[in-house]
Amino acid sequence: MPPVKPMLAKSVKKIPPGMQYEAKWDGFRAILHRDGDDVVIGSRTGKPLTRYFPELADALRERLPERCVVDGEIVIVHGGRLDFDRLTERIHPADSRVRTLAERTPARFIAFDLLALGDESLLDTPLTERRTALERALSGSAAPVHLAPATTDTEVAEQWFEQYEGAGLDGVIAKPLDLPYRPDARLMYKIKHERTADVVVAGYRFHKSGPVVGSLLLGLYDDKGALQHVGVCAAFSARRREELVEELEPLVMDPPTGHPWASWADAAAHEGARLPGAQSRWSAKKDLSWVALRPERVCEVAYDHMEGDRFRHTAQFRRWRPDRTPESCGYAQLEEPVSYDLDEVLSG
Repeated sequence: MPPVKPMLAKSVKKIPPGMQYEAKWDGFRAILHRDGDDVVIGSRTGKPLTRYFPELADALRERLPERCVVDGEIVIVHGGRLDFDRLTERIHPADSRVRTLAERTPARFIAFDLLALGDESLLDTPLTERRTALERALSGSAAPVHLAPATTDTEVAEQWFEQYEGAGLDGVIAKPLDLPYRPDARLMYKIKHERTADVVVAGYRFHKSGPVVGSLLLGLYDDKGALQHVGVCAAFSARRREELVEELEPLVMDPPTGHPWASWADAAAHEGARLPGAQSRWSAKKDLSWVALRPERVCEVAYDHMEGDRFRHTAQFRRWRPDRTPESCGYAQLEEPVSYDLDEVLSG
């Protein structure tokens, strides 16, 4: 019975040998429960997502076994690759808006594990047996419900790791062949792309624990010479958070008159530029205020991939770059993966 939390993965640097390998999808992780006409789509935290994906609920009734629990990922495809921004638009309070988006950009479900079938729980069943049962259960399925491609060939997994990024995928997941299903436990392995970029530090937010740095606000110059907010880097130690406040104090602009992002509090300003502090349904209750810094310092960060013109996830601080000028930090330095059509991924 819902809710059920999904099994999780821990990060490793290299693809481990002797396992089952799958693509790492960049969408909403979801556990699906079907019992006849009743369909519940549960999020990673156990909250229901069913109302946000009405087109999927209908498809799942047609394409899944009558009674089952399936683990997978909800994604939206645009231009042959995954589009996370369009996916987040679905989490909207207005049912009319959700249904309009369901028609305009329909979602897909990528199934990669089977937790129960009929009256039988498969949680203690080894992965290889669950995979066989999943393949049988989805043998007659079709879009928008897909069976995630899987392989036990390490060379194929390495090839997927390189190729699939061009379709917007995160990397590769490795699963031990005898692995039982353990909700909320990090027993799988994820191997993600990591690249580095030199970025301008133009501000910071305080940490929730007090007046110490929580995250640095990062920028890159576009081809028109405007400094665009591209994300944040965080994960500093408690001691380093304190040190950064003192280290960055000479750069503080209070008031921020003349700062490239000085108009961040004006909602209209976000329409023509990437600024920190844009309100959304995800951040409605968060304090998005920040300390403006003169954009004079450059740091190197590690990131996995871009979502449009910003870092998809929180970047990781690597080092200061006193040898780089802020004006030299533009989008041109970012690597672009070779384009790869997602339908080719789903065809296995």
